[in-house]
Amino acid sequence: MELPLRWKQPRTIFVNSMSDLFHPGVPLAYVREVFVVMRRAHWHRFQVLTKRAERLEELSPRLSWPPNVWMGVSVESARYRSRIERLRATAARVKFLSLEPLLGPLPDLYLVGIDWVIAGGESGPGARPMDPAWATDLRDQCIRSRVPFFFKQWGGTNKKRTGRLLEGRVWNEMPVGTAALGGAPAVEGAIR
Repeated sequence: MELPLRWKQPRTIFVNSMSDLFHPGVPLAYVREVFVVMRRAHWHRFQVLTKRAERLEELSPRLSWPPNVWMGVSVESARYRSRIERLRATAARVKFLSLEPLLGPLPDLYLVGIDWVIAGGESGPGARPMDPAWATDLRDQCIRSRVPFFFKQWGGTNKKRTGRLLEGRVWNEMPVGTAALGGAPAVEGAIR
């Protein structure tokens, strides 16, 4: 767990990339230990993503939120829009939405209090297609709300072939004030 403390160069670290820190089976004491390490490793940026927005909201008041922790929720379709309100209710300093795999339109999102939006299609065998109109609508909502937009991929069975261009442009926007870490690439799963 303390590996990030040994890394001297600032990095972006995707916490529990293959699991969920807010899963009900993860004890609060363990979640707090992870937060202690993230606070101590203040020169890194930690991105935490969950589908368990109810537990995130429940535990938020019991956690000490350092400014280098970015908290996000996955919202893959309109069915999960309530996760956004639960994220907004937390004490996280930077809040982001991972709208991937985008499986349906998400019109009229209320983006006040949201610092970043990531969108992308599903990839791999059996990937469900993403309608380009869904992605352009999200981008336009972000532009109107002045929320940085990051388009990750179109997805499909060969995501490299489908690429990242959205209407002829790569969208790599990041929240303001992230230059200190130089946009360092994410280090998948460093804290488990």
